[in-house]
Amino acid sequence: MSTRIAFLKGHGTENDFVIIPDPDNAIELPPAAVAALCDRRAGIGGDGLLHVVRSAAHPEARHLADRAEWFMDYRNGDGSIAEMCGNGVRVFARYLQHAGHIDAGDLAVATRGGVKTVHIAKTESGGEITVGMGKAHLSGDDVTVSVDDHEWPALNVNMGNPHAVAFVDDLSDAGHLHAPPLYSPATAYPDGVNVEFVVDRGPRHVAMRVHERGAGETRSCGTGTCAVAVAAARRDGVDPAATGAPVTYTVDVLGGRLVITERPDGEIEMTGPAVIVAEGEFTSEWLETASA
Repeated sequence: MSTRIAFLKGHGTENDFVIIPDPDNAIELPPAAVAALCDRRAGIGGDGLLHVVRSAAHPEARHLADRAEWFMDYRNGDGSIAEMCGNGVRVFARYLQHAGHIDAGDLAVATRGGVKTVHIAKTESGGEITVGMGKAHLSGDDVTVSVDDHEWPALNVNMGNPHAVAFVDDLSDAGHLHAPPLYSPATAYPDGVNVEFVVDRGPRHVAMRVHERGAGETRSCGTGTCAVAVAAARRDGVDPAATGAPVTYTVDVLGGRLVITERPDGEIEMTGPAVIVAEGEFTSEWLETASA
């Protein structure tokens, strides 16, 4: 018997998501089903899927239930599981506010990358959302990325998910980014990597393009902007842990602008918009057929 399943569509700086509210973790979402929902021609369309579950109801998040009521069970657009998605956390929080589960102010969200602190500004227009993204972990290993006949050294930055950040002369040097950029050594990223290409726009102001593993080039990547800000600061000789003062970078993405602050204790905050675009329903019968 076919049942009707609710969904919403949202985006953060045009990094867009299918949102599936499922507090009791009752909806089966195998990789093929997620890929079908995220398909831009035959499905709803999105860079990824936000499965909204109470932490206590999900086996991967029960141990976090005393710290965060809600778990962001995030999936890439191809159905694969990802540890974290910075833009996704903002949209996830906006959905919780939209659905009446929370008010503006502070909350905690459980992710596979740990518990993230979120602050929703109190304004009539919805307010920007700030997410505590945790600390960046920089590897000293040499990494290179390449596209066609271009090759660049890259900084290996982990934000709960892996990033390779390359500074380039022109963003067009990254090519079409339909396929994942090559990287070496191959052992550097056994589970794949998000690759950011970065140019300067002004003092503490950069712009980037990104290829996200499992999604291709996206209009924005929240964890990627954090990785880029940290990489730019280190390139510029700035380390808040050494100076004792926070540093803020503005990062332009194809879908808008995010502001990233790294504090002296290493914690990184990302501030930007999040929008719920639409909501509707699909049938379990359609999902089964589309996933086959």
